Amino acid sequence: MRLPLIAAVSWLALVAVASAQVPVLEPLAQATVQPERIILNLTADPQHEMAITWRQAANSAPGRVQYAVSEAGPDFVTRTTEVAAQSETLTLDVQEQAGFQATYNSIVLKGLKPSTRYVYRVGDGTHWSEWFQFSTAGKPGEKFSFIYLGDAQNNVLEHWSRVLREALREDGKAAFMLHAGDLINRHSADKEWGEWFAAGGFIHAQTPSIMTPGNHEYGRPVDDTGARLSPQWRAQYTLPENGPEGRAKLKETAFYVDYQGVRLISVDAPLLHGDEAERAAQVAWLDNILAHNPNRWTIISLHFPLYSSEPDRDNPRVREALKPLIDKYKVDLLLQGHDHGYARGAAPTPNGETRPDDDATIYVVSVAGPKMYAVSDLTWADRKASRTQLFQLLSVEGDRLTYKAYTANGVLYDAFALQKDKAGRKTRVEMKPGTPELWVPGKEKKANGDLAQ
Repeated sequence: MRLPLIAAVSWLALVAVASAQVPVLEPLAQATVQPERIILNLTADPQHEMAITWRQAANSAPGRVQYAVSEAGPDFVTRTTEVAAQSETLTLDVQEQAGFQATYNSIVLKGLKPSTRYVYRVGDGTHWSEWFQFSTAGKPGEKFSFIYLGDAQNNVLEHWSRVLREALREDGKAAFMLHAGDLINRHSADKEWGEWFAAGGFIHAQTPSIMTPGNHEYGRPVDDTGARLSPQWRAQYTLPENGPEGRAKLKETAFYVDYQGVRLISVDAPLLHGDEAERAAQVAWLDNILAHNPNRWTIISLHFPLYSSEPDRDNPRVREALKPLIDKYKVDLLLQGHDHGYARGAAPTPNGETRPDDDATIYVVSVAGPKMYAVSDLTWADRKASRTQLFQLLSVEGDRLTYKAYTANGVLYDAFALQKDKAGRKTRVEMKPGTPELWVPGKEKKANGDLAQ
């Protein structure tokens, strides 16, 4: 969140989209005096920093954060540090109401100790949240795990919530969550953003997130210079600002985080479809950060898959922009969304077949929400699924990366490991369970109100 850069979205444009897609708008939930929608985000320096964002009622007193090193008992309250947040009452044209107002608060806690548990709360000096806890990153090579989630998008509180909570049951000590776009369906619907925060509840306030935007975070269309990012994106998240220099449209959407020996890169795939200047800037930036990467592992997160799992989709402009760099720098893993199905396999050949080379990049497409599309009979996929909600747990320790995909009811569905030698070459170890593949050929009818591709 960088408040001065927030710009109001054209209400007329939003009304046009809303009237075409949604005949009746839900009532707007006003922001309250009590801190709400509290979320942690990783920064570019996760060993020494943590970003915190929340909102309160319009014209609330400026935000404050109290924090301390966590202790076994309640006496930490006598040793807290209190700091002022960046606060501004913003006027946003959300889908339910033109001129919606709320006070958004953001802060990056700096100078933190690595591998340390902290306790914090947020408020305005009068109204305070409960105390939450988070941990800073450790040294490169130390073991950690994280959760990867594909599209949530539709019926988020009703259906996505159980997937997120099941992921936390499976790995309650995950260092962070990675969201691969389409967090909601209508980019400016505040009710849908409210559902996203409600579905995660306290999880958002204790387990940091990084997220890359999907086409549903943008207003229609996403393939020209008129694409508009959700007015809530930069207001409610505080993400790294180490993306392409001087490109305001890519601020807090294209970025990278170095976490204990892994470079995690968010690519703004929707903007690869559009403005040639934005496309060129992002490709040049990606080339540079891949060329100057001191980490043992490299993972790219983006929304549009380079190789689609859905029969009627393809993203040639995204593939043309990124595939040469992925191959040149031997990126280890791509975590993608958009296609509302599951597929995992090694980098396809020009003929669309799986690469037998163990050192090949692994591509994953996954979905966490209830909206489902058909999945092709993919020759490149080592495992695929249709009509299945999943979450993925990845753990990294030194030269070994382990990937496990679970269904919404907590059943292990897919797994593999990558082992690197001293020269950086990978060996892939298949660990798929013996359960049948949850794949049925056919086509799904797309849900009403689907905004784009």
